[in-house]
Amino acid sequence: MIRACVAAHNLAIPGPHAATTLASHEARRHHPGVVAARGTGAGRRRRIGRCNKGFRNQGRHLRMIEFGHHSHVGLRREHNEDTYYADAELGLWLVADGMGGHEHGEVASALARDTLIDEVRKGTPLARAIQLADEEIIRHSSRKAEALPMGTTVVAVHVKGDEFEMSWVGDSRVYLWNGELKQLSQDHSYVQELIEQGAITPEQARTHPHRNVVTQALGVTDPQSLRVETVKGALKPGSQILLCSDGLTEEVEDSQIAAALARTDISAQECVDHLILAALDGGGSDNVTVILIRKR
Repeated sequence: MIRACVAAHNLAIPGPHAATTLASHEARRHHPGVVAARGTGAGRRRRIGRCNKGFRNQGRHLRMIEFGHHSHVGLRREHNEDTYYADAELGLWLVADGMGGHEHGEVASALARDTLIDEVRKGTPLARAIQLADEEIIRHSSRKAEALPMGTTVVAVHVKGDEFEMSWVGDSRVYLWNGELKQLSQDHSYVQELIEQGAITPEQARTHPHRNVVTQALGVTDPQSLRVETVKGALKPGSQILLCSDGLTEEVEDSQIAAALARTDISAQECVDHLILAALDGGGSDNVTVILIRKR
């Protein structure tokens, strides 16, 4: 049972891809279609990035996708162990929240991200790609002399045409908006188990002293015991999918998230920015990463 968090700064993305990595600003100038972000701050850890408004030369389905993204280090953390990837062309969006300290959490979340990107490009099913990421992080960790754990949560959405598939491990979340907010993922966490047992209410879980303990994480959970869960559905015009690390849900109520997604007068990126600011206004206790996908 474990926990993690992250943060960073706003970066604009000119092309259909966006990723938070450990790359330098120099590297970003040479790869204008990819955005890299690192965060600085202090507290429990999680991450951030910026927006895209559709790509009119990428085919009908790509034209109909708008997305925004951002990762912030928060107000209490010195490093951002979150990472994310946003690629409308590949149809892949993901958030990974690393844990294990600066030199471990960032590596674990980056390994998860890179493995998923490579495997999805090969046509590997999303759940299997996550299992392979778990194995890769464990292999990498076993080669290091330190005994510190190296783990990460992950939540990923793969869109093909009018259908989507999402898979997750840990407590990073996916929400679906179709006129009302619905949480698609279910946290792999100690407090979620208490809720299911009827021991506490969801309201009590928000302030429980062990609310940041996760029961499943890549690189920490044995591959034989890893529970990768998957949900599939239709992505209808007007639908929105929100991916986030727990730096958002720790500080922002679902009702506030719903109110932001209900707004039709702001872009996907502006909506993401509002949610990030709400998390910081709420205390910014962790890194916070948000991706919002809209189907036009």
